[in-house]
Amino acid sequence: MKKLLTGNEAIARGAYEAGCLIACAYPGTPSTEILENVSQYKEIHSEWSTNEKVALEVASGAAIAGARSLVSMKHVGLNVAADPMFTMAYEGVNGGLVIVTADEPGMHSSQNEQDNRLFAPHAKVAMVEPSDSQECKDFIKEAFKISEIYDTPVLFRVTTRVCHSKGIVELAKREEKGVKEYTKDIKKYIMVPANSKVKHVEIVEERLPKLKEYSNTTHLNRIEWNDKKIGIITNGISYLHAKEVFGDNASYLKIGFSYPMPDKLIEEFAKEVETLYIIEENEPYMENHIKAMGINCIGKEALPVCGELSPGIIRKALLNEEEGETYSLDLDIPNRPPALCAGCPHRGIFYAVSRYRDKIISTSDIGCYTLGMAPPLGVGDTVICMGAGISAGIGFDRVNQIAGRDKKVFGFIGDSTFFHSGITGLIDAVYNGTNMAMVIMDNRITAMTGQQDNPGTGKNAMGEEAPIIDIEAIVKAVGIKDENIRVIDPYDLKETNEAVKEAYEAKEPFVIITKQPCALIKEVQRERKELYCEIDQDKCTKCKTCLRIGCPAISFKDNTMTIDKNECNGCTVCLQVCPFKAIEFVGEGEING
Repeated sequence: MKKLLTGNEAIARGAYEAGCLIACAYPGTPSTEILENVSQYKEIHSEWSTNEKVALEVASGAAIAGARSLVSMKHVGLNVAADPMFTMAYEGVNGGLVIVTADEPGMHSSQNEQDNRLFAPHAKVAMVEPSDSQECKDFIKEAFKISEIYDTPVLFRVTTRVCHSKGIVELAKREEKGVKEYTKDIKKYIMVPANSKVKHVEIVEERLPKLKEYSNTTHLNRIEWNDKKIGIITNGISYLHAKEVFGDNASYLKIGFSYPMPDKLIEEFAKEVETLYIIEENEPYMENHIKAMGINCIGKEALPVCGELSPGIIRKALLNEEEGETYSLDLDIPNRPPALCAGCPHRGIFYAVSRYRDKIISTSDIGCYTLGMAPPLGVGDTVICMGAGISAGIGFDRVNQIAGRDKKVFGFIGDSTFFHSGITGLIDAVYNGTNMAMVIMDNRITAMTGQQDNPGTGKNAMGEEAPIIDIEAIVKAVGIKDENIRVIDPYDLKETNEAVKEAYEAKEPFVIITKQPCALIKEVQRERKELYCEIDQDKCTKCKTCLRIGCPAISFKDNTMTIDKNECNGCTVCLQVCPFKAIEFVGEGEING
């Protein structure tokens, strides 16, 4: 049976066919759909974990217990999960353990474009890289075998184009592997220094020669002989780009098992070709290794380190040929910068805080609310990583105290990000006595990555009912005083303004929790589909105050203010800011404020 699948769907299918029993993840583009699809296979227990470290630790425990286990995350998630990964390299596995890292050359939705291939030699774990959907499915199955045969976690590295491109995939039946017998083994699974010293040698160093031999013999690495004037060593999506540019006018060494590198195959291939190109995205991972072998090749001196590769970039860089125009548009397409959606519950709190914009420092975080930094709201001085919306703010507050600056620090974080890595920052703020205000924006979903459930939504990854973790109770439990907590509806600007004013004036750690579901949740959309605001043109003075909330449903064109009722969902924030009461609420329901 054949099916058209994305790479992410194919990875999920491969886990199913391989007999995987446990799958964990934290959502993040471009990896999110892996667990979403795995959770459709009821033979696999699937979990949205609170963060990537927890996800890998759960999967590691399951692998040690004897079950084939998969964990997936975007590239920056592996930074969070690096701690358990490096130790699991020493411990090894029982059931197979596969760690999917979805890298993002080009940073379409990420804060960096780190090349996670560099993690494999650093941790000394095996690494596999597919090029298309069929390989995603097949290589996952092989990765589980490698993990169990060589007693190692396997890093399964994909990139955005592999994750999201579709291809025909030949499906197979599931192979039930069951659960392996678990035997208590303190020397193998408890990494105190005495055991770690032994396992560094016995597990890590002694398996490397075996993995090197496998790398030179596995079908995951293959030579395709064509014209030998040009030889290309490549991997992942770059292999498909190279084939499109050179076709049969070059020979290829396709690297699918990339750590350890297949030295014998590389030497054999390099001897037979006249000019050798290394085509890979981002870091010169393969190129550095090949040059260290004393082999002349051309790589990053011609190809860029930054961004994605494409057939056009490769053709221009290596053949000095321009790509012919394949299609054109007569329309001049305007730029469409990302913005908070119409009806976004974050808009009210950002609008309220924006009134203090010149008096505060605002440290933001990873999520939809990052977009609060854009005009006209302009709320956001920093974005570093998940959790830093609070913890970076602590640092700012400390320096403000030392330097005698009078700017109040507001830290912003979402509900899912708070569970992910914000709680520890909150504890630090209490423990070390910061004066900052912290805003936890609970929109009842993990919104930016596609509305996945989290510990505060009441459902788990498999769609089952789950306990709702109470953010307010956590805030109280770590020591924020009751009088310094405000739980508000961000659609109610009067309530929101009062809470922001109190937070600004507070001399102790202060927390605002905004509670209003994401406007794009299907149930919310159905509930509000007949609700919208409209402008009474007779009352409108064109003062443009409503434009200051940055709602994409509101526009000023041909000297007229309008609200697109198809975008508007009746949040009424615009109605509340209009000084001339020119905006009216339409539909049956209540308005705020």
